[in-house]
Amino acid sequence: MALIKQIIELLLQHQWLWPLVFAVVIIAVLPLLAGYVVLMERKVMADMQVRLGPMRVGPHGLLQPIADAVKLLMKEDIIPEKADKWIFWLAPLISVTAAISAYAAVPFGPVFQIADLNVGVLFITAVMSMGIFGVILGGWSSNSHYSLLGALRSSAQVISYETAVGFALISGLLLAGTLSMKQIVMVQAEQHVWFIFLAPVGFFIYLVGSIAETNRAPFDLPEAESELVAGYMTEYSGFRWAIYFLGEYAAMIMVSSVAVTLFLGGWLRPFPSVRALDFLDFLPALLLLGTAGYCFWRTPRQPVQIQKLVMALVGVGILVVAGILGWAATLPSNLPETSNTRAGILGAFWFLLKVFAYIYTFMWVRFTFPRFRFDQLMRLGWHFLIPLSIVNVLGVGTALVLAQQMQWPKWSAIALTTAVTLLVAAWLANIELKRTLPTTRPDIGQEA
Repeated sequence: MALIKQIIELLLQHQWLWPLVFAVVIIAVLPLLAGYVVLMERKVMADMQVRLGPMRVGPHGLLQPIADAVKLLMKEDIIPEKADKWIFWLAPLISVTAAISAYAAVPFGPVFQIADLNVGVLFITAVMSMGIFGVILGGWSSNSHYSLLGALRSSAQVISYETAVGFALISGLLLAGTLSMKQIVMVQAEQHVWFIFLAPVGFFIYLVGSIAETNRAPFDLPEAESELVAGYMTEYSGFRWAIYFLGEYAAMIMVSSVAVTLFLGGWLRPFPSVRALDFLDFLPALLLLGTAGYCFWRTPRQPVQIQKLVMALVGVGILVVAGILGWAATLPSNLPETSNTRAGILGAFWFLLKVFAYIYTFMWVRFTFPRFRFDQLMRLGWHFLIPLSIVNVLGVGTALVLAQQMQWPKWSAIALTTAVTLLVAAWLANIELKRTLPTTRPDIGQEA
């Protein structure tokens, strides 16, 4: 305890150490978090397909991500004989480094952030776009036609959908009036509304574009096993192959964090300005208490002693976190010495809860819709999403002009421009429907 107290005092004396601590926490926790997102995905897929999913390694498969990591570390690392070995080795590191570096500007709460950049959104989009170099170089250096085709597909896909995603971000930035990630959340708090309600079309475009940009199904053509074996990572094996997937899941968490910050209120709880709903501050602790109780209830039902121990330890860990959240909810919010602690702990919970809800949407889409053909994928991006995103930006800008310059009621201006944008979306969809429907010859029936 004395050592912990000395560390806290040192951090309070040297504020510049906090970003370093946050960076170490992100680098240490992110790989573990990505592994359990994979477990979550396998469990969700199994539930939708009416089966159990991983159950053997640990209680309810809780240790499966650790077992997978150990297995990949022990696998043989194969490098093709005629591959460019240095680039082959470096390519996965480029992808994962780009994904992790972007976390520097993400506010996981009002306190937990490495750097509050005044160009935070620009920094994140610029760094994330560097990840495509790891994909291209990995496919090229493998000296494989399948890998090269997968890399070309992926580069075309990511560049195409980055355009639509960029315009979707602009619609949110117009409403916020700032590029700082933290300030975007503060503007939503001041206006008492999440931007998803002011720019719903922009959020939809960002959702679709983020799924395609991270190579997730139904837009996972660069990794289509039925056509290109495994896409740009065909020749990769062992942990080097896992690094690519770590970068992919880190990017998935990253785009979810941007969506939560820009459109879903960031770390703000639902209706934060309504005093009558302050009891929602105790909801995180109650949810985790219920989860801990479920773990303790399931502990004696585990078939093996070690599984009972692991399940009990999980319940104790969740109980400790629930206690911290409950303690934070009891702190007064009007005192400077406690308000930051309260907002930081509760805000981090709400932020992560929204991120996982967004990731669940990724999974629901993957297990619901069939995979697109590559021509359908590119047509959706260039013929529908990009024109619609441009119209959406014009609509949001027009609504702001009507509200600020012509004194229109904000919601009336937003409703009008959103309706016009939806009409344009219906028109674009109708054009694409006519273009893709098979043509019929009127003389076929007469010949019959």
